[in-house]
Amino acid sequence: MECRIFSLPQLDKMPLQQVGQYLDSHVEHEVIDCVNWSEDFPYKPYSTFVIAVSATRLYVFFSVICKDLRAVNTQDLSPVADDSCVEFFMQVPGCDEYWNFEFNCIGTLNASHRVERPNPTRLTPQELASIVRYASCGIEPIEEQEGTYCWDLTVSIPLTLVGLDGDNLPDYILGNFYKCAGKTANRHYVSWNPIDAPKPDFHRPDCFGKFWFKEQKQTVVIEEENVQTKPIVKPCGVKRLFLKLLKFFSDN
Repeated sequence: MECRIFSLPQLDKMPLQQVGQYLDSHVEHEVIDCVNWSEDFPYKPYSTFVIAVSATRLYVFFSVICKDLRAVNTQDLSPVADDSCVEFFMQVPGCDEYWNFEFNCIGTLNASHRVERPNPTRLTPQELASIVRYASCGIEPIEEQEGTYCWDLTVSIPLTLVGLDGDNLPDYILGNFYKCAGKTANRHYVSWNPIDAPKPDFHRPDCFGKFWFKEQKQTVVIEEENVQTKPIVKPCGVKRLFLKLLKFFSDN
């Protein structure tokens, strides 16, 4: 699969909470909806993401509607994939290493870079601190709660951390997005790009999709002259939330 990384230099001037609101309202979301191991883990929350770039940072906005809420891991580099978790893995073309960024719903981060899964290089405290996070659930631990919950998370990653130069970006990067919760009542392992593996395994760079920095050329065929078009208005705020809830309950 492929999608576009939107260039939005104005994001650097906004507080991170406002960045999330802007991305939620102004940019089309990608849906994380590949249930790769349906026999053992059929549950699929409604999860989406937006990815954007400024001159210095990579921004990601996650939006989730799910059953159960859990965030018992409060220290970075702890096993947040056991909690209500969203993840972003990426790789710069031509680089052997890939990066994994895993966040629970209160923003606790587990992150590393590696060539193969068994040999990670964990981020240093300084590197972890450079990744800014805003979680709608707050930052206090959450023992597992039953019910249906809506939450979102906005993160900001320095381009230099992952080997990118804002003045000389590649055409694209490789990567995948995930939604998981390994120790909740409704365990799940869902991805944006499909994963061909016999059991849950997100560390599969061979299954990464493409995220384009540079807009691809498109051929537009106009069948009639003087065709009038109306601007596309993206739903935002309460209306977007209502549509997400409607989709979630129709699927569940």
